[in-house]
Amino acid sequence: MAMVAAGGGSGRRRRRGKRGGAINEINMTPFIDVMLVLLIIFMVAAPMMTAGVPLDLPETKAAPLNSDAKPVTLSIKATGQVFLGETELTDDAIVGKLAEVSKAGFDERIFVRGDKRVDYGRVAQIMSIVTTAGYKRVALVTAVDQD
Repeated sequence: MAMVAAGGGSGRRRRRGKRGGAINEINMTPFIDVMLVLLIIFMVAAPMMTAGVPLDLPETKAAPLNSDAKPVTLSIKATGQVFLGETELTDDAIVGKLAEVSKAGFDERIFVRGDKRVDYGRVAQIMSIVTTAGYKRVALVTAVDQD
């Protein structure tokens, strides 16, 4: 006769510990999928985040300014229309809108972007309005000459 082991007749060993306990590993696949989708969204959206009105800027050999803060930008289209961001302004409203958006007061850096087909007198007129209002840090924006 065969002897049966004490503790049961099946001959299987029982595991000690819980069945279906917590898994100690993090599944990284969903996280990586989400990050790749966000990367693609930002890569597509980044070129669309240009400043304001599309202009054909004149080209110069001047080096770009190193500026960490985002400056206030006035854009002048070839037709002579003036924009602050994407909002069209009249000449009388320029000073009021600059006062609203400038955080540093009259020390705020104001960039003037003028289309290369706009009349130089119009650019000078807008710069005169800004400097007469008391803003001292006014600069012209140009594209870098590739030649």
